[in-house]
Amino acid sequence: MATATDTQLDVQISITETAPCTKRIAISVPARAVDERLETAMQAFMNDAAVPGFRKGKAPRALVEKRVGGALINETRNQVMSEAYSKAIEDNKLRPISEPRPVEGEAAPELARGKDFKFNIEIEVAPDFAIPDFGTIEVKKPTIEVGAEHIDGEILRQSYRWGTPARIDGPFEHLDRMLGHATVVVEGRDGNYFETDKALCVVPAKEDEGKGALLGLMIDSLDKELLGKKPGDTVVIKTTGAAGHEREELRGKAITITYKITEAERVAPRTNKELAEMFGVESEEIFREQIKDALEQRRDGEQRAAMREQIGEQLVGMVDFALPSKLTEQQASRTLEQQRMEMLSRGMDPAAVENRLAELRGTSEKAAKDRLKLFFIMARLAEHFGVQVTEQELNGRISLMAAQQNMRPEQMRQEIEKSGRMSEVITIIRDAKVSDRIISQAKVTDIAAEEWNKMVEARAKG
Repeated sequence: MATATDTQLDVQISITETAPCTKRIAISVPARAVDERLETAMQAFMNDAAVPGFRKGKAPRALVEKRVGGALINETRNQVMSEAYSKAIEDNKLRPISEPRPVEGEAAPELARGKDFKFNIEIEVAPDFAIPDFGTIEVKKPTIEVGAEHIDGEILRQSYRWGTPARIDGPFEHLDRMLGHATVVVEGRDGNYFETDKALCVVPAKEDEGKGALLGLMIDSLDKELLGKKPGDTVVIKTTGAAGHEREELRGKAITITYKITEAERVAPRTNKELAEMFGVESEEIFREQIKDALEQRRDGEQRAAMREQIGEQLVGMVDFALPSKLTEQQASRTLEQQRMEMLSRGMDPAAVENRLAELRGTSEKAAKDRLKLFFIMARLAEHFGVQVTEQELNGRISLMAAQQNMRPEQMRQEIEKSGRMSEVITIIRDAKVSDRIISQAKVTDIAAEEWNKMVEARAKG
């Protein structure tokens, strides 16, 4: 049913703030405008209507109204609400971050001939703030030379990453991988909160101090739960949902995971010669040179990432605003997904990325809110700087991610599009360009990587 019109809708708009970053929009469409829209809709339908017993467009109006009047009213109502909402957003230069929703407790508005059409909706909008002075920002640039020990460590990591897995019967050792059936029970909720037959878990490496991820949660002493176990065993793991978890119903709640291990494997690492052959390199010496080049590229990326992270931390401290009162899980999840994509694009091993995300979920509620706060800050600064992401930049980032994951660029693009994560990739590029603009105005000082790592560790311990 086509009811479109070129006539601009006559609408009165009133906006009030009901909570931080929450706007209530009161809209009133006068009866005259309502009648005009209904008449336009009816005339458009009658001109095209094919009613049995009558030529096209010649059916009596009363008969047409009896058959489709209710549907036309509902369709016109939806179009009027959509057009009025769009006008409110455009005229008042609002930046919505949520879909409009009816005001709680209010009945659905009805549209009728001869009556003003009034309705209220609420939305969350992006916070506004004054642009800070970037010249006061100080950034440390960690520096390091890639040496033989770094090359050896990377080759060892690659030897396990591309090693040959073999089924094992136990007992489990460090770095053994397993698959099993997991059920999750959450305090205060009836039944199972989550259940899967494909829960993947890895026995933490010795240097991880026992910590490891299971179902996206960072578990202390996971190694003690798994070492010495075998397929067929069941382990019960108890933990507490972090205060900053993106799912509100898990925050601070006691969580019990029952994990029945169904199968397991141990990876036999490839030799240096086998790795060189796999990567199509003529000799181990050339392979080491390629590893060095790759590490230097990764170092440069991590160096830039460290500087951008400092920019983010300082912006959060410099800019003050209240977050929207209703922080949706989707927004919280999006910030984590963005970090996942960013770490993968820097060449981090997928398993290490998931461990890092589990650590982030385990941070404080303040840290989680700071991540969301930074999301809004970067979006606002992108507007301030006029930052745009070009197709060339997007293709370049996808190609880099593909190379890091040993995939073809077109295959990587297909996976990103299929999972609906393209917006996260675009946001990563945008935020990087914003940070680089700020770095160009900031005071930058070199610092040795060892000293930088000590600072990071000290800050993590609080």
